[in-house]
Amino acid sequence: MRRIIVGVSGASGSLYGLAALRALRAVPDVETHLVLSAGARRTIALETDHTPAEFEALADVTYADEDLGAAISSGSFLTEGMLVIPCSIRSASAIAHSLNGNLLVRAADVCLKERRKLVLVVRETPLHLGHLRTLTQLAEIGAVILPPIPAMYTRPASVEDIVNHTVGKALDQLGISNALFMRWK
Repeated sequence: MRRIIVGVSGASGSLYGLAALRALRAVPDVETHLVLSAGARRTIALETDHTPAEFEALADVTYADEDLGAAISSGSFLTEGMLVIPCSIRSASAIAHSLNGNLLVRAADVCLKERRKLVLVVRETPLHLGHLRTLTQLAEIGAVILPPIPAMYTRPASVEDIVNHTVGKALDQLGISNALFMRWK
């Protein structure tokens, strides 16, 4: 069983997190460990017709963001890596500087220190120089920066197509086979 941690921060784009959880749920040998930040819970209510409970129902294991003693806060708990989708600049900044004040950030920090894959779907625009320096620092310490930028060659016909493209690219980074988007031929 491959364990994947999914973190959903308070950035706009909580549908990306929902789509990722749905896609991972369909993979038989993947066990998902979910942490929703307090901001994510607010954003889900503001942006969608879904509830945090619906996100949690798609995960195998869920954790409270304030539970810094959770299994995913330790490097001895083996995982394939973590996907933060969407990832706010606030969470990215905290991860870059190891400001482990919540479980989402701590779990991401553990992935970096253990040299496990950390994929950050950073949802912010425009980016100022401070954001860019933070993202550069994250890339230098091993994170994959994967902003949700749609590929127009797929000729997306819906928001779902655009979301699935990003989710598919993120799952590719974690070695999770998927057919969520049209691949270039």
